[in-house]
Amino acid sequence: MRLSEKGCEIMSNVGAFFDLDGTLYREGLITEVFKKMVKYEIIGSERWYNDVRPHFMKWDKRQGDYDDYLLKMIDIYIESIKGLEKHQIEYIAEKVVHQKGDRVYTFTRDRIKWHQANKHTLIIISGSPSELVGEMAKKYGFTDYIGAKYIIDNKGIYTGEVIPMWDSKSKAKAISDFVEKYDIDLNKSYAYGDTSGDYTMFKKVKHPYCMNPTKELLQKVLKDRELIKRINVIVERKDVIYNLDIEDIQFL
Repeated sequence: MRLSEKGCEIMSNVGAFFDLDGTLYREGLITEVFKKMVKYEIIGSERWYNDVRPHFMKWDKRQGDYDDYLLKMIDIYIESIKGLEKHQIEYIAEKVVHQKGDRVYTFTRDRIKWHQANKHTLIIISGSPSELVGEMAKKYGFTDYIGAKYIIDNKGIYTGEVIPMWDSKSKAKAISDFVEKYDIDLNKSYAYGDTSGDYTMFKKVKHPYCMNPTKELLQKVLKDRELIKRINVIVERKDVIYNLDIEDIQFL
């Protein structure tokens, strides 16, 4: 899905691959979509309180995994969109990005501007719904994007099937496809992510950046001595950006 009228002019073969949730956007945009769907009574409020909130509370208390919390929301999202029309989700995605799309990390926003100034090929690879990813890609001037694809039938109705983009295997294939499409040199390229699903992106590029990474992602990287030599670990809190040595990080 190339954004020719909105994206950057392609002048080099350097790629910059960005995750969206937790990397560019400060939380999870799927969370904002979920809230809208509850507001519009597409998802019953009891699904949040009974199914999602327990996972959120565990993560919030640092007793559970962030990925478990996100995956629970995704499971309910998949169930809930079955039978909906495509324009309904497009409307929600547009509303969410219009209202919340500025809530991004300063570091990542500045890196996007730097890559654009250097005429790099900017691509979002995200596990969020493609309708949502597309809106953010347009807002920030990305060259291209891919998100989780929720299948529609010939009448524009969601079937409840999904082609995921939140796991390492899917993201690795996406990068390979974009490399071929844009003739990208991975030995000059960059990747930015925050969860274990972004690990294969880091393996493929010369300049990987862990942005506010999860414990699970850091532990994967620490087992890879070759990747440790190239990895950058960035943590942004309040108005301070920290560039950390991964081997000095302590886990609770």
